[in-house]
Amino acid sequence: MTAALHTSSLKSLPLLARGKVRDNYAVGEDRILMVASDRLSAFDVIMGQPIPGKGELLTQMALFWFARLGHIVPNHLTGEAPESAVSADEAELVRGRSMLVKRLKPIPVEAVVRGYLAGSGWSEYQQSQSVCGVPLPAGLRNASPLPEPIFTPAAKAEMGEHDENIDFARVVEIVGPELAAQIRDISIAIYKEAAAFARTKGIIIADTKFEFGLDADGTLVLMDEVLTPDSSRYWPIEGYDEAFRTGANPPSYDKQFVRDWLESVRIDGQPWPKTAPAPELPAEVIGNTAAKYQEALTRLTA
Repeated sequence: MTAALHTSSLKSLPLLARGKVRDNYAVGEDRILMVASDRLSAFDVIMGQPIPGKGELLTQMALFWFARLGHIVPNHLTGEAPESAVSADEAELVRGRSMLVKRLKPIPVEAVVRGYLAGSGWSEYQQSQSVCGVPLPAGLRNASPLPEPIFTPAAKAEMGEHDENIDFARVVEIVGPELAAQIRDISIAIYKEAAAFARTKGIIIADTKFEFGLDADGTLVLMDEVLTPDSSRYWPIEGYDEAFRTGANPPSYDKQFVRDWLESVRIDGQPWPKTAPAPELPAEVIGNTAAKYQEALTRLTA
């Protein structure tokens, strides 16, 4: 692994935007160089300390899944080496942590699929026995498996704001009924195939979110990242049963380790309000999080 990278600064390409994790640079009019930094966001707030090696691990995992899922939906990869888009002296800065992708018209909806009840879905269920307008059976508990995976979309928020859970009817209003149904059906199909494969590796994918765009022909294309620990809840099968029995969050390979620590933080006696600035992550939290990301990739691809 190279040294930890919180923020990239390429001189050979114009910067388009910085996301929570990725820095996007324009490559001509039709391509984007996506550089995965080692930044970590939790509760939609970017942490001040990077997680060493995280960007490279995320990129390797996303490429792994793009290769496995290409028969379900086209993706944004060009197949070109990212190093070819930058000057020779910047090649090492992008090697291993970047993707050279097609420039698409992004759809302003996060396509969330849940196979288990967790996180904001669990909170919403406790209030309404439903998630994003999808009614669910009575008697479910934290980390309960759902009878069938459900589509629970979110409206993308501005940087630093929280994404807003919405129902399917709102997606129809945003993109139209045909495209909304296509996004829902493809998202569920991707989740089911990925979750079944991950199970063979001893991993439960509790939920995940996808992002899509449209190409010049209006074709729906899977973009950004896919099925990484940043966009998914990854639980090892061992430890799940005990956590479910006790009502605790199952041990995870994703950001839940950081989320749980942040939930315990007190500032002047009050819980951290989940707004910037983020508390400084202890070295132990950084090290354990890096190890979790590595373990997830190793286990998945072994």
